[in-house]
Amino acid sequence: MAELSQPTIKTRFLVISDTHSRSSLPASNERADMAIHWGDLTRESKLDEFKGAIDLLKQINAPLKLVIAGNHDFTLDRFAFQNKIREAQRLQDIDPILIEKEYGYCGQARELFDDVEVKDNGIQFLDEGTYRFPLQNGALLIVYASPYTPSFGEWGFQYASHEGHKFEIGTNVDIVMTHGPPRGVLDNTLSGQRAGCGHLFEMTARSRPRMHCFGHIHGSWGGKLVGWRKSISEKPSHLTDIDNDNSMVIAKLSNVKTSGHRSCYQTSHCADDAKPLQHGRQTLFINAAIEGSDNFPVHPAWLVDLDLQGAL
Repeated sequence: MAELSQPTIKTRFLVISDTHSRSSLPASNERADMAIHWGDLTRESKLDEFKGAIDLLKQINAPLKLVIAGNHDFTLDRFAFQNKIREAQRLQDIDPILIEKEYGYCGQARELFDDVEVKDNGIQFLDEGTYRFPLQNGALLIVYASPYTPSFGEWGFQYASHEGHKFEIGTNVDIVMTHGPPRGVLDNTLSGQRAGCGHLFEMTARSRPRMHCFGHIHGSWGGKLVGWRKSISEKPSHLTDIDNDNSMVIAKLSNVKTSGHRSCYQTSHCADDAKPLQHGRQTLFINAAIEGSDNFPVHPAWLVDLDLQGAL
């Protein structure tokens, strides 16, 4: 007798990134099964900014809220923070007490997320790695998280582009959550340059998760459903491994600007939808940067419905 496949469970995600010390959040009252923040909680990585970011996360109407760091959150990166302290003392002879008053001691910002009240609000800060979360709706979520991005100025969680980074994304991962985008997907800067990571694209193509979300490149807010070819190359590329006939743009910033302000953008790709996500053949990419520009200062949050496997 053939083994019956386990039914999937519709799960709603509130997806945000790059809030940069905002005191309020678009769509925070929208009910979701879980929320994910993809980094850049702060603008200058000051201790009070992290406290404000935690207050912002508490506003979200979801039982579980996963958070990673971004390059602006450099005090969460011990190595980068210690280097900045040494440079400040060497070049400007700044009193260490003044630094600690603004930024905290090394590790203090990270400790804020270990507070019992923070955890009771469903907020979980993730270091780089793979995690499994049984959700209240009965689904099981497997997440790969990484805050690392290619070097761009003196920030946190960065690596040299020519050296790359070892993104250890497994083939059983449902969602990849990184601060920065993969190369060639929702990664255009305002000057039109591609700022994504080629190594991250290769690993995402091999993993083919249900969804890969990020921020970092504010001007490329949007969503795209990317189709993969049946077999992935030894060194994946857009030319050899993306099935353009099975891909589509879900939303882009230029369209949202012309359609008027909205607090959130909703998309659903579950089994009963007109365009269900084909797990293993498609990945939904979302750039969820909230921070905008002078003519469009706040981008919409994302509400995404996807099917997940049950926890049992």
